[in-house]
Amino acid sequence: MPLMEAKKGLKMLKEAGMEKVNFSGGEPFITQNGRYLGELVRYCKEELHLPSVSIVSNGSLIREKWFRDYGEYLDILAISCDSFDEETNREIGRGQGNRNHVQKLLKIYEWCREYHVAFKINTVVNTKNVDEDMSENIMSLNPIRWKVFQCLLLEGENVGKDALRHAEKFYISDDQFQEFLDRHKHVPMLVSESNTKMQNSYLILDEYMRFLDCREGAKKPSPSLLDVGVANALDQSGFDEAMFRKRGGEYKWSKADMLLDW
Repeated sequence: MPLMEAKKGLKMLKEAGMEKVNFSGGEPFITQNGRYLGELVRYCKEELHLPSVSIVSNGSLIREKWFRDYGEYLDILAISCDSFDEETNREIGRGQGNRNHVQKLLKIYEWCREYHVAFKINTVVNTKNVDEDMSENIMSLNPIRWKVFQCLLLEGENVGKDALRHAEKFYISDDQFQEFLDRHKHVPMLVSESNTKMQNSYLILDEYMRFLDCREGAKKPSPSLLDVGVANALDQSGFDEAMFRKRGGEYKWSKADMLLDW
């Protein structure tokens, strides 16, 4: 939506008690070469004074100039990395044409250190990487968190006749996911999220400022908070606050605190 409308919605959320916002996608850097995202990041930190502003990205569109312009306003940058083997990344769909996903990950890691942004890695465990041992690479990069997700299927999103993409072939069982976790249990920054923990423990807003209710295995939108207010939209979000706390959703999320340990 237009930048001013997006800022209005973010201000409403702040006034309702929001402390942390995370921009994801899709790929959030795709609009205006990251400038739209950068202006929202700046607004959230400089004007709303949020304790934590973070981004999840596949890394393909990130350039050093973005860090020079907006890095000071960002607490956490999480890069999606499902494998440290480039062929596996291509099979999953993380390939970047002729560019190497892992090499770009390493470059972004260096930029995060240079511009004082806390670095995080997100991994979705699926049929292509479930047998991989990522311990050595993760320990070498030493992210502030390594978020490990089980592949989640949502009707209309990545499964079903109206899906944007089809992820059935990537789905793994609970036992397979646990085997991956057991293989990496010695990695201290690992934070795991099974489908049970994940599905209803996030407050998700779409591009129209609608909360997405995932309780029935699909993303059912609420009315836009711009139209009905935060409280009324929140009532239709399906958010499970108890599960949010159980999965460790609350942690040291300001870089002033995190970078002391990184």
